[in-house]
Amino acid sequence: MKYTLVTAARNEEKFIETTIQSVVAQTSLPEWWVIVDDGSTDRTAEIVESYASRYPWIELLRRPKRLDRNFAAKAHAVNAGLEQLQPLQFEVIGNLDADVSFEPDYMQFVMQKFADDPELGVAGTPFTEEGYDSTKDSFEGENYVAGPCQLFRRRCFQEIGGYVPNPAGGVDWIAVMTARMKGWKVQSFSEKRFHHHRTMGTAERGVLAALFSYGEKDYYLGGSPVWQLCRVAYRIKKKPVLTGGLALLFGYTWAAIRRVKRPVSPELVRFHRREQMKKLGTVLRTLLRFKKIDNFSLGNAKRETH
Repeated sequence: MKYTLVTAARNEEKFIETTIQSVVAQTSLPEWWVIVDDGSTDRTAEIVESYASRYPWIELLRRPKRLDRNFAAKAHAVNAGLEQLQPLQFEVIGNLDADVSFEPDYMQFVMQKFADDPELGVAGTPFTEEGYDSTKDSFEGENYVAGPCQLFRRRCFQEIGGYVPNPAGGVDWIAVMTARMKGWKVQSFSEKRFHHHRTMGTAERGVLAALFSYGEKDYYLGGSPVWQLCRVAYRIKKKPVLTGGLALLFGYTWAAIRRVKRPVSPELVRFHRREQMKKLGTVLRTLLRFKKIDNFSLGNAKRETH
């Protein structure tokens, strides 16, 4: 399977060299990698240029400087990179953030998954951050691929219309959920991990601000209020304890009060809520099963003491 990569990078001098070193060390190299410098004011472009001069399949694409950092700009940057790839022959396109790293056989592993299953539209793996593992600490499950490292079958990416620019975020989420809604298989393969070197959503802002923003995003992407309350209850126990969960709740509530316009179709909202209720039902059934096992074990223990 031939693949290409696109990376949108803005002020990523702290991590981008680690990402580049991960890619150039791969046992299966990309056909081409476009790194889009999205108006950086630091040494990001200089670092990329130093590698592009040594590796002919790395291309630096510069975009004008801008004042703010927003998700629509990231989508525009990725789409600009994709235009550079159109003449090439490849089967898989990967969106790679500029602050991730992985083992040398990571891409070979994912490409094999695409080769094995022609219905696989989006693939990736869980990820780790400092003190966080998305397999254990996320509600998304194996049928979701996180934004920092998403790989799409080219036909699937074209069918969903690529990344849809949305200033408020959720660009990668919309792409994955649209693929699922259109019948493509989406899977995160737990045999491997990539490492995300910065807590998601915290670029140029703090953790609580990022969680508040995630709460807003949960609303305008059509998330169910029931699901959100469960998510908040789960998040309250994680660091920052209590305040993290409350930030999520306040973000969702604030967006609901303002009736923020949703950038997704009613069809996708309905599909999303059905999926959330299915997952919530699975979680509840699992908890009840464990409760029955605990009660059974406790009953046996009591009988053995008499």
